Amino acid sequence: MHGSLFRSATRSIQAMANNRAEQKAFYRFLHNGKTTEKKLIAALTHRCQQLCKDKVVLSIQDTSEINLSAHAGRIDKSSGVGDIDDNRGGIGFKIHPSFVVDAMTCFPIGFSDIRIWNREEGMADKHEREYNKLPIEDKESYKWIASSGSSKEVLSKAKAVIIIQDREGDIFEQFVQVPDEKTFLLIRSRVNREIGSEKKLWEALSKAAVLGQYDLQLSSDSHRKEPCRIATIEVRCVEVQLQCPRHDKKNRLNKVTAYAIEAKEINSEAKEPVHWRLVTTWPVNSYADALQIIEWYSWRWLVEEVFRMLKKEGFNIEASEMESGWAIRKLTVMMLDVIVKLMQMHIAYNCPEGESPETTMVFTVKEQECLAAMNKKAEGKTRALQNPYASSKLKWAVWIIARIGGWKGYVSQRPPGMTTLFKGLEKFYLTYEGWSLQKDVGTR
Repeated sequence: MHGSLFRSATRSIQAMANNRAEQKAFYRFLHNGKTTEKKLIAALTHRCQQLCKDKVVLSIQDTSEINLSAHAGRIDKSSGVGDIDDNRGGIGFKIHPSFVVDAMTCFPIGFSDIRIWNREEGMADKHEREYNKLPIEDKESYKWIASSGSSKEVLSKAKAVIIIQDREGDIFEQFVQVPDEKTFLLIRSRVNREIGSEKKLWEALSKAAVLGQYDLQLSSDSHRKEPCRIATIEVRCVEVQLQCPRHDKKNRLNKVTAYAIEAKEINSEAKEPVHWRLVTTWPVNSYADALQIIEWYSWRWLVEEVFRMLKKEGFNIEASEMESGWAIRKLTVMMLDVIVKLMQMHIAYNCPEGESPETTMVFTVKEQECLAAMNKKAEGKTRALQNPYASSKLKWAVWIIARIGGWKGYVSQRPPGMTTLFKGLEKFYLTYEGWSLQKDVGTR
C-alpha cells in the first residue's frame, strides 16, 4: 500500500489499487483494529532512529488541522474526529509531526514523533474551562513538550539534536525539562521574558551590539502584496538567564541559560519587515554561530511543505471519501512517509555536486531502466537541455521527473518545486505501468 501511495500520488483507495481484490485489501487494512496509528508511527520513527545515528539533526515541530467538514454528513463522528478551529461546527483532527533533517545538509530523514488527536464534539471554550488555571499537562500546548520528550528518546543515538519550534513552543517548562548535554532547543520568542534584575529579553536584545549584517533575497509575497526585494539583515546576540514566570510556582527556583538572537531588517519600506527573535540553548559564541542558528530556523519551512503536500497541493487528504475518521488518520500517517521520499528528491536536486544521494535510495533498478528510456525524450536537442547528472545520482532521476511534471529544464529557470515533482511522479508511474506491461508481454 505504501508503494501504491508513492506511485499513484492519490488519496483515493480505488485509484490507488490495481484491482478489486487489492482495493478490498487496502480498505480492510485501514479499518482493521489491529492496524493502529501507534504501530504505523512506531515503524516510521524506528527507521528515523536508525538513520540518525551519530549525526547532528534538526527535529522541526509544527501543528496543522485536517478539515473534513466538506464530508461531515458521511463521516462517523465517533471515529476519531471532533471540533476544529478552521470552521465553526466543522469536524476534523489535529496533527503535530516532528520532521527530522540532517543539520549539515538539510536532507530529510524522517519523523521522530507524530501526534494525532481530536477534540471532543461540543467542547467548552477556553474561558469556560478556565484554561489559564489548568496544569500544562492538561493543555493542548503540552504537545510541544511531549513531542520533544518523545523525539529525545527516538533520537538518542544521534550526536546532537536541535528541536525547532515556532512561537507557540515558547513555554518555560520546556526550557526546564527538555535540554540536556546533547539535546537543544531553538524557538522563536513569543514572550518578552524576564532575564533578571528587572530586565526584559527583547529590550536587552535591542540594546546589544551589532555582530554583523548580511543581504537576503526575498521572494514576492502575493498575500501581503509585497514585491521581491533584497533585505539587509542586522544580527545581534546576547547570553541570558531566563527567569521562571511569576505565576509558575512549580518551576519558580529554575533559571535557564540561553542565547537570544535577533535578525532584524533595516532601512526597509516593507509593510512587515523581517524581525526574528530566536531563543536557543545551543551555544552561540560568534557571528558565525548566530548565522547558523538563523539558517537552522529558516529551515522550518520544510514542515510547512509537508503540510502543503498532505493537503491541496498534493494528496489532498481533506477530500478523502472514507467514512471512518480512524481510517483517514492512518492513511495520513502513511502519506507522511511518502512525502518524506518526495522531499528527499526535492532537496537532493539542490544538493551541491558530489553530495547527491544515490538513485537507488528512491527508485528500483527496473524503474531506473524506465527513467533512462524516458530521459531520451525529456532531453532536448540543444546542449542546454541535456540531463547534466550521472545516472547513479538521484539528481539524474529528479531532473527527468521534473521535466515530466512540466519543468522546462533550463539552468536559468528556478529549480523544480514539490508540486512539479508530485505531478511528474504521477505521470511517470502511469508510463511505468505501460512500459512494464509491454516489456513483460515482449519477453513471453
